[in-house]
Amino acid sequence: MGELNNLHGEIAALITSFCWALTSVFFTISSSRIGSANVNRLRLAIAALFLSSTHYFVTGSLIPVNVPLERWLWLGTSGIVGFVIGDAMLFEAFVVVGARISMLLMALVPIISALFAWIFLGEILSAIEVSAVITTVGGIVWVVADKNKDKNWVKGQRLVWGIFLGVGAALGQTFGLILSKKGLEGGFPALSGNVIRVLTAVVVIWLMTALTGKIKTSFRSLKNKLALRSLLAGSFFGPFVGVWLSLIAIKYARIGIASTLMSLTPIILIPIAHYFFKDRVTFGAVLGTVIAVIGVSILVLAPTG
Repeated sequence: MGELNNLHGEIAALITSFCWALTSVFFTISSSRIGSANVNRLRLAIAALFLSSTHYFVTGSLIPVNVPLERWLWLGTSGIVGFVIGDAMLFEAFVVVGARISMLLMALVPIISALFAWIFLGEILSAIEVSAVITTVGGIVWVVADKNKDKNWVKGQRLVWGIFLGVGAALGQTFGLILSKKGLEGGFPALSGNVIRVLTAVVVIWLMTALTGKIKTSFRSLKNKLALRSLLAGSFFGPFVGVWLSLIAIKYARIGIASTLMSLTPIILIPIAHYFFKDRVTFGAVLGTVIAVIGVSILVLAPTG
């Protein structure tokens, strides 16, 4: 049964990476039209509507009821760290140094996750699994580094600031996963956990929006029809379906493995970006993809450590 649960978690992690690939395309389209800050706060509000409606049909209540305060604290803090802080830093890193360098830094998430899961949760990966994580991350780095390598590398203070933002985003995602895993202990449903995470993030981010007087500006941006359609699609595949599946992944699989499988987004984006944005597919990207797939295969097929 334990191996079956691990497999369920790993499959959920793989599907999550597909969802995040799709949502990155939709959010890129919407961000180019209404700005990343508006996208960040609006996508959470839309996701909260999706999640609460689904939670009502599944459980009969819009939000989880009779949930201990301790669980709310773990999951709510996870939402703030992951959605409000981590994602804000990632979106800004995209602006400062571009997707290439940002994704290179986000490829550190599996390694950081495995390290902190060992420190805080006592999760230990076998030698084979550690080798598979390194292989997979190496393939991802190869793909991202190869992409657009003919463009100038960002230099100077801008690069330093971008690295700070990218590392901060990676740490935000890592701690968000660990806090979520703690909040889901004892068989708590992943759907309810995601509702708590997103609702908490919505309250915090919109309170910040109100304090800065940008509420009207945010809703006014919805007049852009293409941005609105992209925002709806991105919110569905990202903070709704994608994050829901990511919580299932970390609930049943170890964080080091789950985060590695969820980091495959740059690989999956190759054909998607080629279709939507006409990105060039290089031999290096294909080779990096093969290396990453080998690592993933080892992770999925390796016996539990």
